[in-house]
Amino acid sequence: MSTQKVRVGFIGLGIMGGPMAGHILGAGYPLCVYNRTASRVEELASRGARVGASPAEVAAEAEVVITMVSDSPDVEKVIGGSEGVFKAIRPDSVVVDMSTISPEVERDLSKLLQSKQCHLVDAPVSGGDVGARNASLAIMAGGEREIFERVKPLLEVMGQPTYCGSVGCGQLTKLCNQILVVMTLLGISEALAYARKNDLDPRVMVEATQGGAAGSWQLSNLASKIIDRDFAPGFMVDLMDKDLRLVLESAETSGVPLPGTFLVAGLFKEIQAQGRGREGTQALAKVLEAMAGL
Repeated sequence: MSTQKVRVGFIGLGIMGGPMAGHILGAGYPLCVYNRTASRVEELASRGARVGASPAEVAAEAEVVITMVSDSPDVEKVIGGSEGVFKAIRPDSVVVDMSTISPEVERDLSKLLQSKQCHLVDAPVSGGDVGARNASLAIMAGGEREIFERVKPLLEVMGQPTYCGSVGCGQLTKLCNQILVVMTLLGISEALAYARKNDLDPRVMVEATQGGAAGSWQLSNLASKIIDRDFAPGFMVDLMDKDLRLVLESAETSGVPLPGTFLVAGLFKEIQAQGRGREGTQALAKVLEAMAGL
């Protein structure tokens, strides 16, 4: 793909989408953007991006349309709604959905786009706002291998893409990722509460353990935030709750028991019930602290 010729559309400029679109523009791709909250397009527009009035208008200008929104209904509306991408997309264009949604919805949207001789790659990401800003996201892609190879150079502008299989396999891989993430975060939250309850300096504990077998991205990036009482979102509790709903729905369909994930999903529900759904996922630690009487 030539960065001089491929026209890109980007829909959804939130905590993740804004920096991701910025990397695409910085790499020299002609870019047209749309966001439901209009103020979020201003920074990219000041750097030369065109602003579309609707997802359809973005699709009319682009050969590759990237979507980065919250949930399955949002993606369905952006692509198949009355002013959606499907209305104006041209044959042989590619939609790259980088949201985290239902694998089944991705397959349905792929069939819809095929009716216009277009293609879908589902490519959800992991790495949070830090990964988005640093262009170091893990990108898990599903779709036809040939189409993945067409968009791979574009994905590499935002992070490290891995081809996972047919349409929907990107989402399935992301849901596996979320199982790993929340189970690790539960362990970190428990370890921090245990350290504090036993008068062990939690910073010393983290420093001593992060270089060994217990080390992880979460321990290196979120433990210090918990200690510093920084619960600003890199990834919100509300979004993780949505992802865990998708995990548990898929697990029920496929008959896979996930007792640990079920437990953590309940703890995130408790955080939401406290009105903390827009805090970062590291707020999970507060539930363990309360249980420990800290």
